[in-house]
Amino acid sequence: MQDNRIIDLFSGCGGFSLGAHLSGFNVSLAVDLDPILSSSFGSNFPGVPLRNWNLAEVEPEQLKAAAGGSPAGIIGGPPCQAFSEIGRRSLTDERRDLIGHFFRLVAALKPGFFIMENVRGLGFPGNREVLEDALELVADRHVILGPVLIDAAAFGAPTSRKRLFVFGVDPSKWDVPDLARLDATKNAPLTVRDAIHDLATARFVGTGAEGLDWWQYDGRRRPSPYAEAARGTPPHGLGAASTIGRFSGHTKTQHTDAVVRRFERVPMGRQDPVGKHKRLDWNAQAPTLRAGTGSDRGSYQSVRPIHPSEDRVITPREAARLQGFPDWFVFHPTVWHSFRMIGNSVSPFVSRAVLSWIAGQCFKAEPVREAAE
Repeated sequence: MQDNRIIDLFSGCGGFSLGAHLSGFNVSLAVDLDPILSSSFGSNFPGVPLRNWNLAEVEPEQLKAAAGGSPAGIIGGPPCQAFSEIGRRSLTDERRDLIGHFFRLVAALKPGFFIMENVRGLGFPGNREVLEDALELVADRHVILGPVLIDAAAFGAPTSRKRLFVFGVDPSKWDVPDLARLDATKNAPLTVRDAIHDLATARFVGTGAEGLDWWQYDGRRRPSPYAEAARGTPPHGLGAASTIGRFSGHTKTQHTDAVVRRFERVPMGRQDPVGKHKRLDWNAQAPTLRAGTGSDRGSYQSVRPIHPSEDRVITPREAARLQGFPDWFVFHPTVWHSFRMIGNSVSPFVSRAVLSWIAGQCFKAEPVREAAE
């Protein structure tokens, strides 16, 4: 097999890395400046070195040394808030420069391929020039595919989440893939019911030393095929034995009586007029899950959807199921940071789809068979 070493830049909790592993790649290094957003990465990927480095200051040789050699591919989702449709999109936001640093490192390390993910606002007037200038750094070596918009729901996810992707392949190293073949891998989306219906009767078993709340399935609700797969054991080399048969992050928010009464009046698929919370519909897809901001940006918690039949917002575990994470995947002991991790992540549905497409067309990597399959 050809070298399948990958570097994951701006890794966060590891949504991109998970898709890479499940597609047969070897994630040899993850880098993220935020120690909180990446705090659970080591638990989920115990064999992958993580560095909390500022990629605006990192030199290519640092990455190469930490990864154990030159990578076959580089993947990453640079911070998107400076380009978001609902954000301020300030032209002075220093995070705009991180797109350029991603491609600066790609240009220097010369991988066989790269994949960059961001919000669709990066393609809007006023932002598109940032992307086009950055792509000039790699255009002499890589064939550029995109930018294209990819909706997670089109690849089977129970959530509608449209993101901008750019792919690049060095034709001197790998065959250039056909974007039409990526379209051919699309699947019918799952529903909210498929994703979270079985979690309602889970039983709390205690709080661990790491501060996570732990739960067990009780069998009163039959899981969908997707939920059954989410309950599976971690693939070899991922996760921890302590997660087998149980999961974390499912403590329900205790709202005031006034908020509960307000939520009672919101039908499925409609929005609470005060808090702007949308009630999920059992038979549809969830809206895009937002991340909120860190303490350096005001500590704003994103609005969470209301459960389809309970008068409360969803739990982190329900959000993780909607985003495409398996139950063995752990996040943060706090609800706020867990939602930041989930909302900032690349959906594993999409990361697995695009990396399997790359693996199948550029070179032959052996996909991992999950324990639940």
